[in-house]
Amino acid sequence: MSGLPEALETAREAGEVLSAAVLSQENAEGLDGSGLDFRDCRFQSCRLRNCDFTGAAFYGCTFTGCLLENCRLSATYWKDCRLSGCKWDGADLRRSRWKDSVLEETLLRYVNFSGGVWERISVKECDFTESTLSEMRLKKAAIEKTDLTGAELFRTSLAGMDLTACTLDRIVLSETCRELKGAVINAAQAAVVARILGIRVEP
Repeated sequence: MSGLPEALETAREAGEVLSAAVLSQENAEGLDGSGLDFRDCRFQSCRLRNCDFTGAAFYGCTFTGCLLENCRLSATYWKDCRLSGCKWDGADLRRSRWKDSVLEETLLRYVNFSGGVWERISVKECDFTESTLSEMRLKKAAIEKTDLTGAELFRTSLAGMDLTACTLDRIVLSETCRELKGAVINAAQAAVVARILGIRVEP
């Protein structure tokens, strides 16, 4: 397989689909992958800057050790995908839909996931510091050992989720903290929630 720019151009000419591509150590900027279908593609140690993947769909794809800078991924669709050891800080993932996928050991700080859907998603040891996770729909999602410091979770229900191993410092919730109704948290996290509600907890 040739480089990513050539692969995207070929996909445009062949029905908007890129299949079974193995892309390693690609260093590209300003690419247009919007609206394409990526099927069973492998991205390994790639560095992509200011690329546009708006409205693209990813099926059975893996991203391992990849760095995305200022990339646009809004309204994307992800199924049976895996992100591992990546850094996607600041990515635009608004209204993205994820199904049957895994996000692990990945930096997703300052990312905008607002209005998105996670269905049967496993999130492990990721960092969502200062990210926007508002007005999302989570269906059978699991979040483990993940940093949610300063994350905005407004109108995103976490009911049924075990968050005891996550960091919830400075999370942004509604005034009633209804987002946490039905979630499992530990005593230290309960004190954080109490502060949000304006309750003083004596040691």
